[in-house]
Amino acid sequence: MKKTPANKLGNQSIGKLLFDMAYPAIVAQLVNVLYNVVDRIYIGHIPGIGAEALTGVGITLPLIMAITAFSSLISMGGAPMACIRMGRGEPEEAEKILGNCLVALVVLAAALTATLLIFGKSLLMFFGASQYTIGFALGFLRIYACGTLFVQLALGLNVFITAQGFAKIGMLTVLSGALFSIILDPLFIFAFGMGVKGAALANVIAQAVSAAWVVHFLTGKKTLLKIRRKYLKNDFKVLLPCMALGLSPFIMQLTECLLVIAFNSSLHKYGSDLAVGAMTILSSIMQINTLPITGLTQGANPIISFNYGAGNPARVKKTFLLLFKVSLAYSFGLWLVTMVFPQVFIQLFTNDPKLLHFTVRALRIYMAASLLLGMQIICQQTFIALGNAKNSIFLALLRKVFLLIPLIYILPLFLADKITAIFLAEPLADLLAVTVTGITFAVEFRKTLKKLKPIPVENSNLDIKANPSCIK
Repeated sequence: MKKTPANKLGNQSIGKLLFDMAYPAIVAQLVNVLYNVVDRIYIGHIPGIGAEALTGVGITLPLIMAITAFSSLISMGGAPMACIRMGRGEPEEAEKILGNCLVALVVLAAALTATLLIFGKSLLMFFGASQYTIGFALGFLRIYACGTLFVQLALGLNVFITAQGFAKIGMLTVLSGALFSIILDPLFIFAFGMGVKGAALANVIAQAVSAAWVVHFLTGKKTLLKIRRKYLKNDFKVLLPCMALGLSPFIMQLTECLLVIAFNSSLHKYGSDLAVGAMTILSSIMQINTLPITGLTQGANPIISFNYGAGNPARVKKTFLLLFKVSLAYSFGLWLVTMVFPQVFIQLFTNDPKLLHFTVRALRIYMAASLLLGMQIICQQTFIALGNAKNSIFLALLRKVFLLIPLIYILPLFLADKITAIFLAEPLADLLAVTVTGITFAVEFRKTLKKLKPIPVENSNLDIKANPSCIK
């Protein structure tokens, strides 16, 4: 029988498949951090105002995360649904999903841009901006908001590229934008003297480059799923199931906004702008910790989704177990480095001695249980790959909404050191969430695999023309 990409998904070594799919996704996730983290690194080193400017830009994080979250609401549900359709041999249905998601991303971008430009200042003040930081925050946000469409297209559509198996193309999408950001940041911030506004402008241009790349690929000859005019419409029968599945990653990212608000408001209440600045650094380091795990899941999810659609429980289980082992090893390694050498990470963002000293201790508390966080992420993401919206939404709400946000406000009531209590909320929530997640996933995953009915590949009409697979 002719060896097609679909046959590779059904027969090729799981280890090789996961490596081929995951390493470009991991690189892309690490590079994706550069869009915001590089900005913060440069901003934190602006002579004379670096600490205040860093704090101001940190206050914009909830709104930037919200923009990303809305792209996930559409694409992170749409891409797995499209991949499952490909596994079932339904390429036209997969392209309908792509077209509907594109239209939804454009509509959301327009609504978000208007909201940020009109209500941006009020939102920033609500999130904890002070008279010393509001100028930096508002200057950054107003320019960044103008590039919302590029963010939605770059992030939202790139997932459909990796879902087809073009992991390297997806990586290049992020690399192209990040390269522009790295080059333009110092030019606009320092050479042109634009400060935080220059950082925002560099980010917008970088995202525009990525968006152009994605649209060009998905309308070109190499793509298996193509943007077609006849599917560019709002068919809610197609879109609503995608949004239901995407609700879980949407909640996870949107609650990051709520977390930043909770942390910043509490730290400002009991501490100062110094504590808020430290939180900006801590959240950046946490991104560095978690995004490679997200990259791993992005590499594994097309394999899981395709084999779930094809009724192959053995390969679904084997992929998850390998994903679990790799993510746990990574989380432990980075946790160890963070605990022993916290200055290595913190000095990327600031040379201010007061902020550096304060953040070292805060980081060790904040990330004390981060070695377990990988389990929470991969279980929740695997539910998405299996099309299980209910459990993925529950796990998305569990750690942040049900545990972490309440603990941020409750713990300072019982501990004398209020600032330590706020940072302690993070590891305590991690421990509780991982325990519940592990039990829930063990029960539900076993039930899901028992329900699968194998579909023989030789009888499933899976050829490269009739069924573009999830791997190239």
